[in-house]
Amino acid sequence: MTVSAFCSVSLAPPLILICVEKSASVYPAITSAEGFAINILSAKQEQIARRFAIIDIDRFEGVGFTRSSNGYAVLDDVLGVLECRRFQIHEGGDHTIILGEVEATRVERGTPLLYYRGGYAQLER
Repeated sequence: MTVSAFCSVSLAPPLILICVEKSASVYPAITSAEGFAINILSAKQEQIARRFAIIDIDRFEGVGFTRSSNGYAVLDDVLGVLECRRFQIHEGGDHTIILGEVEATRVERGTPLLYYRGGYAQLER
């Protein structure tokens, strides 16, 4: 599932937020779930990001993934995973803001996939 916003909120307790458009096909599932996983894609995974942005398809068809111990979908070869328990939900216009409490993480080395101003970008050093 893709979201329109993702960011850190707090270190104690460890909280993140995601914003999901109310018209999104995954909206009912994500707002009713007890938790979710954030998959941080590598720069080599732009096609996966584009696939998950398509409406009304089986987003996982042909995409490698496993289930975490909590049952969340964790995509293969991602740079990082945050497993979160739903903490709070807030209305935000045509989006819903979901706060998640981070319960588990995994981080790998590599370059992240960035989305900026309507396109994919690379980090420059």
